[in-house]
Amino acid sequence: MHEAPPAALTAPAAPPADSGPLAPEPLAPGLKQRHLTMLGLGGVIGAGLFVGSGAGIAVAGPAIVVSYLVAGALAMLVMRMLGEMSAAMPASGSFSVHAERALGRWAGFSVGWLYWFLLVVVLAVEATAAAQIAHGWVPAVEPWAWVLLFMVVFTAANLTAVKNFGEFEFWFASLKVGAIVVFLGLGLLAVFGWLPDTDPVGMANLTGQGGFLPNGWGGVVAGVLTVVFAFGGLEVVTIAAAETADPARAVGRAVRSAVVRILFFYVGSMLVIVTVLPWTAQQAGLSPYVKVLDAIGVPSAGQIMNIVVFVALLSALNANLYASSRMVFSLAERGEAPRGLLKVSGGSQGRPGTDGASGTGGGVPRRAVLASVAFGFVSVLLNLLWPDTVFLYMLNSVGAVLLFVWALIAASQLRLRARLEREAPQALALRMWCFPYLTWLTLAGLLGVLLLMLTDDGARPQVLWSAGATALVVLVAVVRQRRERQERERLAPGRSGREGYGRERSGFSHR
Repeated sequence: MHEAPPAALTAPAAPPADSGPLAPEPLAPGLKQRHLTMLGLGGVIGAGLFVGSGAGIAVAGPAIVVSYLVAGALAMLVMRMLGEMSAAMPASGSFSVHAERALGRWAGFSVGWLYWFLLVVVLAVEATAAAQIAHGWVPAVEPWAWVLLFMVVFTAANLTAVKNFGEFEFWFASLKVGAIVVFLGLGLLAVFGWLPDTDPVGMANLTGQGGFLPNGWGGVVAGVLTVVFAFGGLEVVTIAAAETADPARAVGRAVRSAVVRILFFYVGSMLVIVTVLPWTAQQAGLSPYVKVLDAIGVPSAGQIMNIVVFVALLSALNANLYASSRMVFSLAERGEAPRGLLKVSGGSQGRPGTDGASGTGGGVPRRAVLASVAFGFVSVLLNLLWPDTVFLYMLNSVGAVLLFVWALIAASQLRLRARLEREAPQALALRMWCFPYLTWLTLAGLLGVLLLMLTDDGARPQVLWSAGATALVVLVAVVRQRRERQERERLAPGRSGREGYGRERSGFSHR
């Protein structure tokens, strides 16, 4: 893919003072607008919505609708900020590149590696859960064999042209979106009594069983803590946008369409669920969608939802493998990961001026894909062998990382927006609303969620372990940066650290 930053940002005086000009990448522009749009719609519609939402309803009651509105608004603001930066400066490393340009190398290194670790750990959860469903359908095949099959299939898909990944995600997301649209339609028919042998439900379930706020506003807050992580995955849109023919326009369209429609699907689904059935009928661990479909007489509702959840898990696995490979490739471009990961199909080494994007299957960072899937296999094995010990610690260590990533996105946008307005205002094709007030409000909201998680016995270990993992990565980043600065000063005593940094960033400047 050849990045296409605005001309003003590629001129020597235009970029922020602490970064060099963005250089073209050899990743092939194989994704189309329909791929990106559907990836934005389906990327966050997963098992967290279809199954995990039952836990949120159990603690918030009908007010889970408000919890989803709050969490969705937070995610929408973060995506708007990320969309602004990605439209102005599209890059395969997305928010990792933005953090580096805004806050320094330590930030780009830290957020890039934390996000990569998050993806490959969660990948193990998704592969194992999908294998359990498949094992239920075909008991003769052991779960480990299903995991192996899934990993091999999606590794092969990601090793070929990026358009194959796009097609997989397009049809996966289409099925999930279609399932929700059908569910919303059936739910509305049930509410108004337009289904055979049904009476109108009305609004009784929204106000009965303790009222709309059966557990008060504390229940709404608890619901936010339960559902906010269900919006993780939207970030993949801005990573994938770098592999389209027109990244700036593609990411703008995808962000505008995805956030509003996802809010509609999430909030609309919750409203239908708590309207059709009393909230007391739901319980954690069981899909509220199955309960509603059973209640309105849809035959084999459980198996239908099992298929949808299965597809959602495979979709997330595929998207996480893709995003993790692009993130570690971007880190390698900037000298923050082994240079050997820069090898792409088509014969190029991931350096400016190469022609690795030629051919239908060119421009794929195959070594980065293999590195990510290798660690994914390790995570799967840990999940199968020690789910309650070693893997549980790993899972806790990434439990709150998404919030840290979102906070760094907001902090990066604060810095880069001011620079863009000063140096390249024409690059701001997509702007954050009410800047900087909503950005500061978002940062305050993220801090509030983290503080509330510390007060919750179940969520506290995730925050503490994630904070520890983040501190460790940041420490490594700072030590690396200091050693590199000392090495530059030793080799060239007359050159300032800032000048050396601008020239040293592999992948961002021509050598």
